[in-house]
Amino acid sequence: MTDAKTSGGMSPQLLKVAERAQRHPDQRLLALAHLIDEAALTRAYGRLRKAAAVGVDGVTVEAYGARLEEKVRALRERLKAGQYRHQPIRRVHIPKDDGRTRPIGISTTEDKVVQGALREVLEAIYEQDFLDCSYGFRPGRSAHDAIRAFHRVVAQGAAHYILEADIVSFFDSLDRKRLLEMLRDRIADESLLRLIGKCLHVGVLDGEEYAEPEVGTAQGSGLSPMLGNIYLHHVLDVWFEREVRPKLRGGSALVRFADDFVIAFETEEDAVAVMAQLRQRMGAYGLTLHPAKTRLLRFRPPTDPAGGKGSATFDFLGFTLHWQRTRRGKWRVGCRTRRARLQRAIHRAAEWCRRHRHDPVKEQRVGLSRKLVGHYHYFGVNGNLPALRGLYFQVVRLWRKWLDRRSQNARMTWKRFTELLRANPLPQPRITVRIWGA
Repeated sequence: MTDAKTSGGMSPQLLKVAERAQRHPDQRLLALAHLIDEAALTRAYGRLRKAAAVGVDGVTVEAYGARLEEKVRALRERLKAGQYRHQPIRRVHIPKDDGRTRPIGISTTEDKVVQGALREVLEAIYEQDFLDCSYGFRPGRSAHDAIRAFHRVVAQGAAHYILEADIVSFFDSLDRKRLLEMLRDRIADESLLRLIGKCLHVGVLDGEEYAEPEVGTAQGSGLSPMLGNIYLHHVLDVWFEREVRPKLRGGSALVRFADDFVIAFETEEDAVAVMAQLRQRMGAYGLTLHPAKTRLLRFRPPTDPAGGKGSATFDFLGFTLHWQRTRRGKWRVGCRTRRARLQRAIHRAAEWCRRHRHDPVKEQRVGLSRKLVGHYHYFGVNGNLPALRGLYFQVVRLWRKWLDRRSQNARMTWKRFTELLRANPLPQPRITVRIWGA
């Protein structure tokens, strides 16, 4: 059997596990811990970013790579003997669009290697179980695929009402006991479960404060996206697709990317009923829907007699989804960069220009080009060209502003800057992803 999901690039042993998981969806799998061998640990190290932030021990990925074979062999022996211990996670706080911060956990390089090998095993099993409505942190799937899926739902006429949901601090609220129970439904290897538990039950070092939280999994951990997907697979995906959806009167669809999701409905009656059930369902598993960010809205073209006044919009995966007219005058769902994300990109460009204003112009051009191209690759969806042009204009303006402040004597006039820009052009806005009309 060779059609197990995610079979590409898998080791022969993992492929056998994936095939077994696909053939026996209700069977608990034994003999998995031996898959965390030296080859798996070496592969996990190879997937680490060389510039990744360091954990509490200060060991970089490059430094860990010195005498890698020797270190991997010793790590494997400690894993076999049950002597491996996950070191505390270093917590940093990343600014969010709303002014708050997002706590990110940074593990040591060795712990990242173990997490990567564990994720490889879990992925071989659960990629056979995950439903099509799930798109986040899965092989061969992306945020653009999730938005395409929503477009298909709209085309099918099942998106007249949208339940836009936001889970409060999902990764920090995840019930570890419930998660381990879910894992036991599929995994019978206690050695592997104990290793997962060691990656869950770890201390957190936040500045000089040390704590041992009883719930959650560190956001930023290499294992957290997989564990989060498993949790919401049981809490949300299976519940909605197999228990809720068959009882609804009209069409409906769930589209989820990690802990971000929307549910579309054909009828208002179904939408109201599911919203009430969803709060109860989340609460039963220790999760809370944000009272201000979770809402139900009517989503129909402005000219639709049932659409009401104005045109409803909602945010999903960094985009604002809205109704727009095609060149032929028909209505379709368009995507534009969410205002907060655009402002954040402009602010980061301004900070970069300020910090690097004394660098050689050619080096500045390379750095700014890298930022713009990265933005275009994600937000360059068809229909979003005006937002890309707006960002390009702001970056050009900011570059000239901070070049002008390099010296009090030589002013960077627009004429002079235009010549400089002609010699050192920044990449022009372009569409890189086709969401519809592909």
